[in-house]
Amino acid sequence: MNALAEFYGNEDIVILGFPCNQFGKQEPGANATEIFNGIHHVRPGGGFETKIILFEKTEVNGKNENEIFTFLKSACEYTDTDFSSNIFYEPKRVGDIHWNFEKFLIGRDGKPRARFHPRVTNPEDLKSDLTALLYEEVPTLSQVPVVPRVPSAADKTVPSAQISLADAC
Repeated sequence: MNALAEFYGNEDIVILGFPCNQFGKQEPGANATEIFNGIHHVRPGGGFETKIILFEKTEVNGKNENEIFTFLKSACEYTDTDFSSNIFYEPKRVGDIHWNFEKFLIGRDGKPRARFHPRVTNPEDLKSDLTALLYEEVPTLSQVPVVPRVPSAADKTVPSAQISLADAC
């Protein structure tokens, strides 16, 4: 993921990582500090600095799964139907994320566009899909029908549209 972040550097691409301990218990870090220290000093180590936005550890499958993954999985075809014997959650569903580093590509409009199997690890295999989305036209606010209303104090500024790559890591 760092290679993609470096390649697209100044483009509107955001790579999000969601650590998860449901696959082989490979993410034992209890909190963000432990996870960052593990990446920095142990694996890959050597002072490694991640260039992605890393969220707190979450569940991507099962009865306590994070709602973002419920949404992403419902919007994209699943990548596999076989389950590893080394997974730690219930219930198991055919559309589940099957292992660490399964990826979802989300367009500027917030719609999931693609799902990539965990074995897709070469950044080159993702670049054509990412580049295509970078050049895709997205309706501007002036093109979207809006129902007139009085703004309230609860309104927040919306950041510029970006393409996201969510990664269950």
